[in-house]
Amino acid sequence: MGGVSTARRDPGLQPERTRLAWRRTTLSAAVAAVLAVKTALHGGASVTAVTVCALCCGLFLGFLGVAHRRIRALATRTRPPALAPRHATAAVLCAVALAVCAAVLVV
Repeated sequence: MGGVSTARRDPGLQPERTRLAWRRTTLSAAVAAVLAVKTALHGGASVTAVTVCALCCGLFLGFLGVAHRRIRALATRTRPPALAPRHATAAVLCAVALAVCAAVLVV
């Protein structure tokens, strides 16, 4: 049988799972930004640490904007449009840059 189901899928499940994934990723980015602030302020704040911390917070806000737009699109009753390539690129760049900034603060 090959494991393929012939039952009709509920079209509301996929957008719900995607919306939850966006929320989990946003929460992870928020935790990274908060840890960046904590690390930057721990033991005295240097100019470099504060600059990287501010960059982390800015990247988080950028990612939050993209995620919020996508979550709102997924909440509509109609089939949501595909994620625009520029929004996908912005989300990926913000997430990667946030990880790099967090790594810089740790090292």
